[in-house]
Amino acid sequence: MLYSEKVMDHFQRPRNLGKMEDADGVGEVGNAKCGDIMKMYIKVKDGVLIDVKFNTFGCGSAIAASSMATEMIKGKPLKDALALTNKAVVEALDGLPAHKIHCSVLAEEAVKAAILDYCQRNRLPLDPALSEPAGGTSCCHTGSCEAE
Repeated sequence: MLYSEKVMDHFQRPRNLGKMEDADGVGEVGNAKCGDIMKMYIKVKDGVLIDVKFNTFGCGSAIAASSMATEMIKGKPLKDALALTNKAVVEALDGLPAHKIHCSVLAEEAVKAAILDYCQRNRLPLDPALSEPAGGTSCCHTGSCEAE
């Protein structure tokens, strides 16, 4: 079988799918080669992601990776959400085919882009040390961004 049961489950029954009109942060990323586009919405209270939604235009792996990423960060402090890696998304999905790993990279980048947007909107300090190889996105990592 090409895809794990978890990939198929998150593709057929995506969690946290939809647009968030009153989002505190929005991140949109895409891959020109495959045409996948992910948009991640976050709602933050006291430095914790209280709600996360996504819209993905792309293949089943992209939808599954987006869905899994939202499940992995929802309810977490921003600092923990920033630590999400594409490798963790792949592992949580019980693997992806090698030619679909870029979908998990997009999910990581979309999460980081949404948190970066939140930090910029709220004029929170950006920490260049948090720059990640996958997306090159930096974000806040101060007390004002974390749950106390």
